[in-house]
Amino acid sequence: MKPLQVDGEKLLASLEGKLGDVRGRLTPNAEMSKVTWFRTGGPAEVLFQPVDEDDLSAFLAVLPEEVPVLPVGIGSNLLVRDGGIPGVVIRLSAKGFGRAEQVSDTRLAAGAVCPDKHLAALALETGLGGFHFYHGIPGAIGGALRMNAGANGVETRERVVEVHAIDRKGARHVLSNAQMGYAYRHSSAPKDLIFTRAIFEGVPADKEQIRADMDAVQHHRETVQPIREKTGGSTFKNPEGSSAWKEIDKAGCRGLTVGGAQMSPMHCNFMINTGTASGYELENLGETVRARVLETSGIRLEWEIKRLGLFEPGQVVQEFLGQMV
Repeated sequence: MKPLQVDGEKLLASLEGKLGDVRGRLTPNAEMSKVTWFRTGGPAEVLFQPVDEDDLSAFLAVLPEEVPVLPVGIGSNLLVRDGGIPGVVIRLSAKGFGRAEQVSDTRLAAGAVCPDKHLAALALETGLGGFHFYHGIPGAIGGALRMNAGANGVETRERVVEVHAIDRKGARHVLSNAQMGYAYRHSSAPKDLIFTRAIFEGVPADKEQIRADMDAVQHHRETVQPIREKTGGSTFKNPEGSSAWKEIDKAGCRGLTVGGAQMSPMHCNFMINTGTASGYELENLGETVRARVLETSGIRLEWEIKRLGLFEPGQVVQEFLGQMV
């Protein structure tokens, strides 16, 4: 067994007596392969699961500043490197951060780990249009807020009213739509903010039409995306004026494999773990694709999947495989 690059027991020991009345669960050397949809990667040095917003705020207020913090949602678009993630990984619980509810005639509230499709279902139930696209996004609201998730011609920024967040020091913030600084698959909100919940606004609509729009989204997903595989969803952002899958296909990378990692033959902008892929193999495959697309089309594909953590010694993956750009 390889020695760990992170040491959760040591980190927890160093925090003894400093965490006050924190109620959430702290787990050393927690297996991130059980969290991410790729089902691979190294451990989190310490995994913290806060009970609620008060618990999260209290924890961050007393956690020494030198300890790195990384929030994760339901793990749908994360690639964790094999060396693990140093510091504290914060995973919000469904019980404390997963609710969705109607708060006015046209507004819905959702916690950061509420699955996107649950918000879409609530919008159908309440007769609010404009949320059908969430029915096809395999993630949770926190990630959607951070990356302005979108599909079927609609983006998160079109629905957001305000976002509640907690910063690295435990202070609470409420951000307006404008303060989120949205662009394509991007938010310029400060990186240290952990989103906890948000308010969204829809438009009254016919329930049958909403249901039809959701069915169309589902049909599209089932017919063109490998939704039953171990995948992180769209691997690369669409380049301006084109689609990532078209450029990947043009570069001959549909079905390309590196070890147990493969670009899906069904939708070649979806990377899949065919069973035994390591984080190294998945990232190596992604950078191989980027290098080939650059060579073929002159386009620099940008990752949409978040790569996190440390490389194993001798298994560093360079951007574009080190190809000069």
